[in-house]
Amino acid sequence: MPLSTGASSSRAWQDARRILCVRLDAMGDVLMMSPAIRALAGADGRRALTLFTSPSGAEAGRLIPELDDLIVYEAPWMKATRSPRSSAGDRAMIRQLKARRFDAAVIFTTYTQSPLPAALLCYLADIPLRLAHCRENPYHLLSDWVRDPEPDTCIRHEVRRQLDLVASIGASTEDDRIQVRISAEAATRVDLLLSQHVDSGTQWILIHPGATAASRRYPPDLFAAVARELTRSTGCHILFSGSEQERELIESIQDMMQAPSSSLAGRLTLEEMAALLSKAPLLISNNTGTVHLAAAAETPVVDLYALTNPQHTPWRVPQRVLFHDVPCRFCYQSNCPEGHHRCLQAISPESVVGASLALLEETRSHGVSPVAAQAAGSPIILEDH
Repeated sequence: MPLSTGASSSRAWQDARRILCVRLDAMGDVLMMSPAIRALAGADGRRALTLFTSPSGAEAGRLIPELDDLIVYEAPWMKATRSPRSSAGDRAMIRQLKARRFDAAVIFTTYTQSPLPAALLCYLADIPLRLAHCRENPYHLLSDWVRDPEPDTCIRHEVRRQLDLVASIGASTEDDRIQVRISAEAATRVDLLLSQHVDSGTQWILIHPGATAASRRYPPDLFAAVARELTRSTGCHILFSGSEQERELIESIQDMMQAPSSSLAGRLTLEEMAALLSKAPLLISNNTGTVHLAAAAETPVVDLYALTNPQHTPWRVPQRVLFHDVPCRFCYQSNCPEGHHRCLQAISPESVVGASLALLEETRSHGVSPVAAQAAGSPIILEDH
């Protein structure tokens, strides 16, 4: 992935001290770029890194140790942004970025996104160095253009994609794990909540049944069957997590499972959720940001992986990734375009239970599962049969 002939010198990047890290997506996307942020920060700590992100992304950004500051922006070219009444807020943001006098901006995107709107914003803010993957020629909008090889010649895990981007300007790290900062206060509050819901000495398993996209949600009745069988076969206590908006979903699963369980829906901040995951022996979840938070907490994950895209499997953590293969795989849709949800609905509760018990046994016996070390540069998906 050579830089274009108009690329700026590596010395200019070495001298850059105030760097804007642009990632305008959601919480999970920000977590997956955190190893690249560590690479940008460098070992000497002389760089000041500011994350330019969405309101959801800012929640994750506050937990990333290497970040010094956050700027929240609802970009009009992003799907989740509400329709703005005018461009006044965007012009004000250009003025704010210009006043901060950043030396450089690194624009992080998935391969399905164009970096050019963000590049234009940074250009208008007079940020001299601007780096991004781009499929088409950006001309003067980027000072450093990395030709995007995806999806024509490869598809990389999202963590690897962002590490490769910053490597093009000489930034690297030996530690490519996702990591977050958890305060003692958050850990103490979670301990208190656990003591209220799980008896001392009782094994428990965390289930996170929600997801922002309908196409990535395992059916509630199947989640209930999984929870019921795990309770019956192991005697463990099932603890559910989710947002306030997912409270009704979780209550419906609890009703259907016909066994004791507890819910912390709407009761945890993102930091507290990270603290809870750090104590959980196992997470069973749809493919959503919570999976990447579990990777940061080094929590084993059974990931019910809708085949909307291939790049977001759990990173560097003991895992089982389950799906049912379908001809319409990698649709990149928030709602199943075929209407059948077969990539998830065809995963049997028995296979989820089996994967959960096997992963628990592996992590108990070996400390780290043989499948935990995900191959750098390519997503791994373990198919459900």
